[in-house]
Amino acid sequence: MDIGGVRLTGRLICRSEEEADVVRRHLAEHVALTLAEPGCLRFEVTPLGGGLAWSVEELFVDEAAFRAHQRRMSDSEWGRATAGLERRYRIVGLSPD
Repeated sequence: MDIGGVRLTGRLICRSEEEADVVRRHLAEHVALTLAEPGCLRFEVTPLGGGLAWSVEELFVDEAAFRAHQRRMSDSEWGRATAGLERRYRIVGLSPD
């Protein structure tokens, strides 16, 4: 079923407990700010077993909303604090560059 919009799914992976602590420290504010963005339909970051990885699911109404989120996120406290973490994401719904 095609839901339209832009959907991101995947994993955020930490290499150490210290990196995981950074995620835990900043995650609640990041989620709240993202859910308040225009065009955000869904944003869930769920811890996986072991404490070093999170499942990430995002849904934005369109490409403009998704790209606005990416810009805001990269310039946020979350973006700076987690810039070096491994992200294994699949994104569906973006136009080819």
